[in-house]
Amino acid sequence: MKKVIYLLISILLAGTLAACGSSSAPSTGESAAEKKELVLGGTIPYSDMLELGVKPYLEKKGYTVTIKEFNDYVQPNKALDNGSLDANLFQHEVYMNAFAKENNMELTSVITVPTAPIGVYSNKYKTLDEIENGSTVAIANDPTNLARGLTVLRDNGLIEFNSDIDPLKASEKDITSNPKELKFQPVEAAQLPRTLESVDLAAINGNFAIAAGLDLTKALVRDKLPDNIINRVVVLTKNKDEQFVKDIKEAVESDEFKKVIEEEFQGFHKPDWMTK
Repeated sequence: MKKVIYLLISILLAGTLAACGSSSAPSTGESAAEKKELVLGGTIPYSDMLELGVKPYLEKKGYTVTIKEFNDYVQPNKALDNGSLDANLFQHEVYMNAFAKENNMELTSVITVPTAPIGVYSNKYKTLDEIENGSTVAIANDPTNLARGLTVLRDNGLIEFNSDIDPLKASEKDITSNPKELKFQPVEAAQLPRTLESVDLAAINGNFAIAAGLDLTKALVRDKLPDNIINRVVVLTKNKDEQFVKDIKEAVESDEFKKVIEEEFQGFHKPDWMTK
């Protein structure tokens, strides 16, 4: 009789433990719990855009958001790859694709944002009409920004290059007409603002112009950015369908974000979706 009782007790205990185990195991929905702590990264001024225009919106949706600022164009993608960032904002599509290919990464664009354009600045001239023959123009020495700087000059009638040249790949050797005999001085893009004391003109990237205290609206001219040169929020492709990515996109599309752009980022080129 005692053996029977012990056997019954053992069975009951086993059933109880099994029930406890099954109740503590997460369901499929619980194991895929939404990510609520985000680290977003960007270079100036896009780190400020994230801080002012995206972070408050996400926090209202229950996220804890940290903004990390970078001072180069390599580490933000490396940080995505190693998981220390959930999304970044600093690059355009051309750079994103080239970086992904070179570093064997899979990156996906989430949404484009207002982008600081390249502008032609001068301490000597107030209009393009004042530019004298033989003036020196400082331009970026990296291929993409060099091409953009030359394209700004072309679009405003200062130089010409063959119509069959890809504007994103143009270089000095592609110039076919230079009526003012402009002299070009290639410089590292980040150093272009400093050249304004020694050259007549400089085609300066918007982010470096802002960092140097230049007013984007005071540029003699600014470039008109094609879609693939507009900066965008980027995530790892494997995360593109996650809820936090959808919420970041929603934040950028919000009225709150648009208000921040109008108040804090004047002179930025807006993507088509914002102007429709």
